Amino acid sequence: MLKAAFMFVTPEANPGEHKAVIRTPMVELHVVGVKNYDEACEVAKKLVEDGIAAIELCGGFGHLGVARVVEAVGGKVPVGAVRFDIHPGLEGKSGDSIFG
Repeated sequence: MLKAAFMFVTPEANPGEHKAVIRTPMVELHVVGVKNYDEACEVAKKLVEDGIAAIELCGGFGHLGVARVVEAVGGKVPVGAVRFDIHPGLEGKSGDSIFG
């Protein structure tokens, strides 16, 4: 079974509260919200410690945010990202301009 995570970023998120686990026969997906890139890096490290094998980041993470999470996990797991030229949930901005 693949244990994977999807992380989304929004200013009001609390990773202790804004999280869920979805289980299918083949995938266990952990969904977690974080409030900024610093928190994303800490949560990513913890997810890897807990056995997560892949992390996907929402489109709110700009290039800088993705790079920071990749660096935080130190190559232990692949990190992917959903891409938007402009993010509809962030007033048409990249997360880099808000969280970076």
